[in-house]
Amino acid sequence: MDDVVAVVVTYNAMPWIEQCLASLGDTKTVVVDNDSGDGTVPFVRDRFPDVHLVEQENIGLAAGWKRGLDEVPPSRWALIINADAWLVGDSLEQLVAVGDAHVDVAVVGPKLLNTDGSLQRSVRGFPTLWRLATEYFYLRKLGPRTELLNAFYGAGFDHASERVVDSVMGACMLVRRGAVEEVGAPDPDFFLFSEETDWMYRFAQAGWRTLFTPEATCVHVGGASHGGRLSRENLRGLLRFFHKHHGDIEAERLRKLLRASLVVRGRLVRGQRGAMYRDGFRWLGTGDVRSLIER
Repeated sequence: MDDVVAVVVTYNAMPWIEQCLASLGDTKTVVVDNDSGDGTVPFVRDRFPDVHLVEQENIGLAAGWKRGLDEVPPSRWALIINADAWLVGDSLEQLVAVGDAHVDVAVVGPKLLNTDGSLQRSVRGFPTLWRLATEYFYLRKLGPRTELLNAFYGAGFDHASERVVDSVMGACMLVRRGAVEEVGAPDPDFFLFSEETDWMYRFAQAGWRTLFTPEATCVHVGGASHGGRLSRENLRGLLRFFHKHHGDIEAERLRKLLRASLVVRGRLVRGQRGAMYRDGFRWLGTGDVRSLIER
């Protein structure tokens, strides 16, 4: 499509990059490779010679998105899609059609599916202290379909109807270039996690909306490049978001909330996941927010 370009950031996602790029058809595409060591670069160069390939050190997902947006030609829309995700059928055309029908929408997110065809819940509420408390202290399990206890995960939204939302997962999102010109590119200070939340929060602050649509579908493997191992980066992303948008005091409150919740989780959960929670608890106690968000 002439009115849309695609940006794919890769880091050791070789098993999936072929399906990802094949699903984009003849869409003008840039691949930003964050120093993969699995043969991604020669594979893309050989298998997809029309793709614009950029190599850089691994300075994070948001930095990769930013670099990709700088590299692609002017267009009305940019499709940001993970290397471990691929569009189904004419979903790109559907995303553009939905976006064109809503002039105040900056981001359109499709329905995400797991590889087995099951729903991958992708709608999120902007993080607040209360919303994160309901998540990290397992309170959402008491009322998964309520705004009070599960607004962070969309209050059990069934992902079956079009809806204005706070944010969607960044695995696949169509972004209006005009909105990017107004608000700015993704913030490269976010290494991995919360970068799309920050971007959509900034869009919302400027009066733009984010829209979920079930008219388009994307399969997303999830965690292909990190295998769920970057728990500290997840915590760091939340702290950075709060520090950036709510200041030192609220960010310190979040640090203490997260640390208390990880004590509980670390005692309740055994095995590798429990060890991960205990590591997060210890890490959150090694300094204040400012020191923890510095890399």
